[in-house]
Amino acid sequence: MPGKNTQISWRRIALVSGLIGATALLSGCNAMKRLSEVGEPPKLSSIDNPTQSENYHPVSLPMPAPQVAESNPNSLWRAGARSFFKDQRANQVGDILTVVVDMADSANFANSTLRTRTNSEDLGVPNLFGLESEFTKVLPEGLDPTNALNMSSNTSNRGGGQLDRNEDISLRVAAIVIQVLPNGNYVIHGRQEIRVNSEVREVQIAGVIRAADISSANEVGYDKIAEARISYGGRGTISDVQQPRYGSEVLDIILPF
Repeated sequence: MPGKNTQISWRRIALVSGLIGATALLSGCNAMKRLSEVGEPPKLSSIDNPTQSENYHPVSLPMPAPQVAESNPNSLWRAGARSFFKDQRANQVGDILTVVVDMADSANFANSTLRTRTNSEDLGVPNLFGLESEFTKVLPEGLDPTNALNMSSNTSNRGGGQLDRNEDISLRVAAIVIQVLPNGNYVIHGRQEIRVNSEVREVQIAGVIRAADISSANEVGYDKIAEARISYGGRGTISDVQQPRYGSEVLDIILPF
């Protein structure tokens, strides 16, 4: 009996292990990664060159014709300089500047729609070159050619929607100039990760700025960034609780109701 009970226990363990393995495979590689980090805080990303990323693409925008630099050997003023003394603001690839994000956005939108439509169609052939009597030979008996077709339809649609959104974000992120465009604009990219206990907060900023919009404190506002891409999120215990399970996401996509 002890040997038989031991065999049953091993079978149960194997069955449970198989179920866990199948669940992990269905969840994908992300689930395997999360299982490997059980009991540990989420790891921070390594500091890499953003231009070496697989998803990086140099920015190409319409540019004015290049201008020939003027040489003034007897002048202390240099053509293209923004100040008489050395400019301490970011002006070349690799320089750092601070992006100030102070966003307070709110939206309240309500919409309602009511549409009603009524159609009526009648078709008859009372006279057709004296051939109207021939229709009775082809069509079923009892059919009146003067009232051959009568159609009607009614359609009514009603819809309503309401949107109420409030966002308030205030932060400062250091970004790096990763490209200088031919017209003097800068392509910047910044990323910041902060880990508190078992939660990592990630901030990513990218876009194109003008050199003239950089303040004397080497700062630029988020509203001065063209093609701005600002991402604020996180990963860890709190984010896992807030995210729906894989099964719920799959059912939301494939279920028609």
